[in-house]
Amino acid sequence: MNIGVLALQGSVAEHLKMITSVNKKIGAIPVRTIDDLASVDGLIIPGGESTTLRILMDQFDLYTPIRERVVAGMPVWGTCAGLILLANRIEGERSYFGLLDIDVKRNAYGRQIDSFVAEGDFAGMYIGMVFIRAPRITRVGDGVEVLAEYNGDPVAVRSGNVLATAFHPEMMSRDNRVHKYFCNMIENKA
Repeated sequence: MNIGVLALQGSVAEHLKMITSVNKKIGAIPVRTIDDLASVDGLIIPGGESTTLRILMDQFDLYTPIRERVVAGMPVWGTCAGLILLANRIEGERSYFGLLDIDVKRNAYGRQIDSFVAEGDFAGMYIGMVFIRAPRITRVGDGVEVLAEYNGDPVAVRSGNVLATAFHPEMMSRDNRVHKYFCNMIENKA
């Protein structure tokens, strides 16, 4: 199994490291080209800056191939900026992929200086959650499962092959359980 991390901007190295910590036999591949994308079974769209990621995906001609692969069933996981890119609706701007029936508000938990770590339940596991200029999910559509909450707001959701977290599990360097959850999504897809 090969898991790709969109390697245009953001927390790429951290995700690659976490994937290999789940199982050394899992390939962790930086994805920068259509050929890289063709070689993976699942894709992580990392945190970073969503506007920059949009521009770079367009420049590298990755929008259509990524969208087609996800619509065809490839598991995808968006963290922070990746969540924004997957959302159907983004307050004050147009959506990008529009593959997840949620509404989001960018930077709703504050600026960079307001970053914090919280703890909570994620799909039955008690984990740490790092929030860095995180988006807030303001609405969850039918068919979207809430996997984690913070102060009553959803911060991790899943709809079929699409997983999204408002927080950064890759920053919890000793806890790879959310990455393991994503690996299990890929292994169990039919």
